[in-house]
Amino acid sequence: MSMTQTARFTPAVDDRGASSKLEPHYNFSIGYLRAFVTVLVVAHHAVLAYLPFAPTPPESLSVQPRWWQAFPVVDTQRWSGFTLFVGFNDIFFMSLMFFLSGLFVWQSLERKGSGSFFRDRTLRLGLPFVLSAALVAPLSYYPTYLQTGKRGFSSFWQEWFSLGSWPAGPAWFVWVLLAFDVVAAALFMLAPRSGDLLGRLLSGACRRPLVFFAFLVSLSAAAYIPMALTFNPFMWTDLGPFFFQTSRSLHYLVYFLIGVGVGAYGLDRGLLARDGMLTRHWLLWAIAALTFFRVATGGAIVAMTAKSSPTLWLAIASFGFTLSCAASSFAFLALFLRFARAPQLIFDSLRSNAYGIYLLHYAFVSWLQYAVLRAQWPPQAKGVTVFLCSLGLSWSATAALRRIPAIARVI
Repeated sequence: MSMTQTARFTPAVDDRGASSKLEPHYNFSIGYLRAFVTVLVVAHHAVLAYLPFAPTPPESLSVQPRWWQAFPVVDTQRWSGFTLFVGFNDIFFMSLMFFLSGLFVWQSLERKGSGSFFRDRTLRLGLPFVLSAALVAPLSYYPTYLQTGKRGFSSFWQEWFSLGSWPAGPAWFVWVLLAFDVVAAALFMLAPRSGDLLGRLLSGACRRPLVFFAFLVSLSAAAYIPMALTFNPFMWTDLGPFFFQTSRSLHYLVYFLIGVGVGAYGLDRGLLARDGMLTRHWLLWAIAALTFFRVATGGAIVAMTAKSSPTLWLAIASFGFTLSCAASSFAFLALFLRFARAPQLIFDSLRSNAYGIYLLHYAFVSWLQYAVLRAQWPPQAKGVTVFLCSLGLSWSATAALRRIPAIARVI
């Protein structure tokens, strides 16, 4: 695959903290979509404190169930409108992140080889994960400890170390992506032509989005439904700082590997062609995303309230999840391929700093949520304020950190 098909950038930092040297055929659509999904992640976490079903603050960090790991700060101000936003995001945005990350894997393996690729991924994913888990996560969860009515860093650390695990917050995505990259590197080492073969196998479906959609839904349903039936769909598995959502682990792997295949086939043709069928029918895919989200939501409500055949309804709801996930992913791909085609200064800065924003934002979110706890504002105002301030602060902090060459090389 040629370098013209990449969406990577040369990590040269200018006075705005953004990349100043882009490759001649940089794919703005994919780059800006990755940045946009990061913004969705920040918004998602910013409003969790104001959901109607958010749990009450824990009496201590050790009390089970530890819902505080997903809801570090909980406010008494609630708004049901945030429920739709959070539900829509939760279905698709991490799956799309894995798909987008997979797009660039095979060309990197061909260019660097498995050994160099592994070293690069360890530096760019492994090191940030360690630092994020070790520093950002405890900082993010200290407001949770304050909400229990306790004070003092020494007592916080004592309670933290007694947990038996080390909650890493959103950094879970980084280590899982590294694990998937290791799988891809091993595959390349054992079968160097397997990525090209996967690309050729997908080539026909890539030219027909409906066929590709059906193929993706079939694979992800086969991966997700048995796991959802075996494990609680909301269950997380942890081993030290290594957390992952149990039922979605294989589902995420499917999206990553499909992304690898699409990237091996080419980012400038087939499914992701700028003048392709997916792009031309962006409005239909947007309608499909909203329609299947309603289907998934209805299925989930029935599954949670069904008094008979709960397993059957859970299977139906799980299939609705895979439909909605694929439709929303296709809709955003189509929208950005159609409308995000030219460089924009602010979006280029956002793209360059998106990784750092992802790593840092959780601490800003939780502390800002804690800061406005006693403010007599409506929940909508609190959610929007926390989102905008968290995005701005994590963006500025990343831009400042990336002025340091060693840090810029990593993020």
